[in-house]
Amino acid sequence: MVTQTQESLEMLVMVSRLLSSKLDISELLATIMRLASRVVGAERASLYLLDEKTQELYFDVALGLPKEVQKLRLKLGEGLAGTCAKDRTSIIMNDVASDNRHAGKVDAKSGFITTSLLTCPMIIKGKAIGVVQAINKIEDEFTETDKNNFEAFASQAAIAIENSRLFSSVKEEKAKMEVVFKKIKEAAILTSPDGEILLLNDSAKLFLEFEKFKFKNIKDALSNFSVKPSFDDIIASDKPLNPFEVEREKPKKFFMEGTAIKLITDKESKNPGIEGWLWILSDITAQKMEASMARNFLSLISHKFKTPLASINGYAQILSDDNNANDLAKKAAKTILTQGAKLNELIENLLSFVTIDNTDDTTLNKTEFDISELLEELIKEVKGTMKPGPDEVTNFKLVTPEKISLKADRNFIKTALKHIVENAIKFNTAREKLVILSSQLKDGNIMLSVGDNGPGIPPEELENVFNKFYQVEASFTGQIEGWGIGLSFAKRVADIHNGKIFVKSQLEKGSAFTLMLPKA
Repeated sequence: MVTQTQESLEMLVMVSRLLSSKLDISELLATIMRLASRVVGAERASLYLLDEKTQELYFDVALGLPKEVQKLRLKLGEGLAGTCAKDRTSIIMNDVASDNRHAGKVDAKSGFITTSLLTCPMIIKGKAIGVVQAINKIEDEFTETDKNNFEAFASQAAIAIENSRLFSSVKEEKAKMEVVFKKIKEAAILTSPDGEILLLNDSAKLFLEFEKFKFKNIKDALSNFSVKPSFDDIIASDKPLNPFEVEREKPKKFFMEGTAIKLITDKESKNPGIEGWLWILSDITAQKMEASMARNFLSLISHKFKTPLASINGYAQILSDDNNANDLAKKAAKTILTQGAKLNELIENLLSFVTIDNTDDTTLNKTEFDISELLEELIKEVKGTMKPGPDEVTNFKLVTPEKISLKADRNFIKTALKHIVENAIKFNTAREKLVILSSQLKDGNIMLSVGDNGPGIPPEELENVFNKFYQVEASFTGQIEGWGIGLSFAKRVADIHNGKIFVKSQLEKGSAFTLMLPKA
């Protein structure tokens, strides 16, 4: 008896080693089938797996069985295998012929005669994933010792199958990710929390010259580039998404726009924290060069227009003031002078926009100033240039509940607010127009708002109003003069001050634009 027990233990140890060494599911199941009969000295074995969707048992591996038998399925509760899987308890049946629980359809199709069965469930986390059977004991009958040994074997088989499935799942997900990495045009780099490169796609290898330098860390890979914000600032950030820009001057100008995505471990994990980073980089060199050419072109034509326009306006003024000129000449001169003034304003606005578009936070002329004084000055300035139509009235309301100082480029802040105020008047078709300017401190930010009682902005247009040269169509607001750069100017001012601009609007009620600037 001791010798038999020792042999059983040695067999189980050998089985455990064999099963733990198999990760391919097909190879593993075939190994289980071959070992199952040896564990308890049976003629053969069978293995059923549970289809979770249909709740049916099926042969995944059926060694030596005809194809028509391999296609058979058993419902939970059907036959010994179905009963074992349903009740999750082992069954010894040494006289199959006298037990009506045995489903004879497998024997009927295979031609094999079953005389005795030992059936054990394979259980993982309290759920049956299948059933393993030893068929026809070679010597004597199946015993309780056989059942205990077979249950131990079934338990090891269940763990091995689960591990194999997990391995296959991870392998499949990795293959999918590698396909995605290879297919996307953007550079994609997966790194550890400290920036060690784990995986990168072909675009990343090309952009970073990876085959040449074989970088180990993303920081080293970006060392030849100017990165804003810096790599260390990105790594130290507590934000899940961190946009950044990458620029290289030599040997050829190269610009990339990137996003560093922080990969957080599952909240239920034992060790929650940063699992790694996904760095996505896009080549925006063409867009940057095109934008630079556009700025240079706008700057060029703006300056070229100023000289002939000055002559046109000058001579139009002389003709308008000439008392000897006839009425037609005076009327024509006045029209030329009026339209020339409008064109001059458009060109000045365009030059102002080109200037702000070429400015960054390092070239700002920052001074500390009082917000209330700035808003009062702005209202006076706008009132001085207003040319209201017949029966039109514009009322201004200033709301500054507390004294607030701001350190910023005063001229740019005032110009940005002026554009918003002028839009609030220009796009408002009401006879009695109301413009409300307000300031407040909120969560460490200074909120400068301009509200109006205009027609409002359609919801689908809210994302577009800050784009360059964009205006809500004339059929909605009426024919409006201008370049459509006022709000784009304001957005650029907010950006270079590390702030934001946003709008809330309701049709037929009005709009409110808010410039949010950090106080510090």
